[in-house]
Amino acid sequence: MSVLSLIGRKNELFADDVARYQGELSDKVSSSSFLVLGGAGSIGQAVTKEIFKRNPKKLHIVDISENNLVELVRDIRSSFGYITGDFKTYALDIGSIEFDALMAADGCYDFVLNLSALKHVRSEEDPFTLMRMIDVNIFNTNKTIQMAIDNGAQKYFCVSTDKAANPVNMMGASKAIMEMFLMLRSQGIKISTARFANVAFSDGSLLHGFNQRIQKRQPIVAPNDVRRYFVTPEESGELCLMSCIFGENRDIYFPKLTAALDLISFSDIAVNYLKNLGYKPYLCASEDEARRLAAELPDKGQWPCFFSASNTTGEKDFEEFYTEAETLDVKRFESVGIIKKEAVVDSTLVDMFEREVAAMKNSGQWTKRQLVELFTAMIPDFAHKETGLYLDSKM
Repeated sequence: MSVLSLIGRKNELFADDVARYQGELSDKVSSSSFLVLGGAGSIGQAVTKEIFKRNPKKLHIVDISENNLVELVRDIRSSFGYITGDFKTYALDIGSIEFDALMAADGCYDFVLNLSALKHVRSEEDPFTLMRMIDVNIFNTNKTIQMAIDNGAQKYFCVSTDKAANPVNMMGASKAIMEMFLMLRSQGIKISTARFANVAFSDGSLLHGFNQRIQKRQPIVAPNDVRRYFVTPEESGELCLMSCIFGENRDIYFPKLTAALDLISFSDIAVNYLKNLGYKPYLCASEDEARRLAAELPDKGQWPCFFSASNTTGEKDFEEFYTEAETLDVKRFESVGIIKKEAVVDSTLVDMFEREVAAMKNSGQWTKRQLVELFTAMIPDFAHKETGLYLDSKM
């Protein structure tokens, strides 16, 4: 089934830009070495494929998920075959001593791309997962930038999120703080990043959950009042690679809001998805009704759905890729805009953040309120949206 049709689009976003710069992309990739961190996640796999198919001299992939790495290799071999360059995968945690040993033994890369992240809004329910989010999204980024500098890398790329623009949830705020660290570190190495929309059917996403619900003969549940921009996995890989290869220091790439990229609700995608499978959506009045009808409706060509308004913590009312205070370049590419950042970051604020987090860890206990207050100190206009309800309380 076509991902484009499910998210209400006919055309690929970046096809013209990729075609226009195809030669330059291929030349640069084929003459360079790459390290992709978090390379077995949805975006990481997409970026890895974009690099692999352009025959790099060296491509090493690090990811904490052994199973996802196995599938990535099988997928690449089945789709593209082999390259003459050095291709290896490592099932490692970026924060581990084993990863440190790998970098000490073989850490020389032209480009280091960090796609690892805790990306879900649901991760802000408890203070313990929140602290891991800080480690993964912020401190692991800071650590691997230093490694890239120490090993003489040309460029460091790290993926951000549209939710970093005027954040209302802790995940978006963690990426906004990560961008502060990036800007500070950009004085020692060339850095670029990308903010983009939701990646359709990425691992763990609601849309990916539709596949699971169908396989398990369970109801489809989705908010009907939340509208989002979506990119395909391939488009996420293209945007990241273009930012990595073409981005100037501190550039943030994002998809332009054109007629080709429009908002669509999760419930509308659910309807498209079911129709594509040959099912007619049956709208239920409650979760209980949807669960009860899941045993009988599919045999009649219908699928039980429960669509309702969203009321969970951290759900942003609308999406944006940049703020009014940021300077844009919208002329270089047809479908890609660029935020031109400056290395204007209060280093004392960054130092304070590191000290406060270290103090919490050393004490062995901390609260969500402490973390929200710390994030607010870093981002004074952080409009954290707390409802007391979380995604774990829903189907």
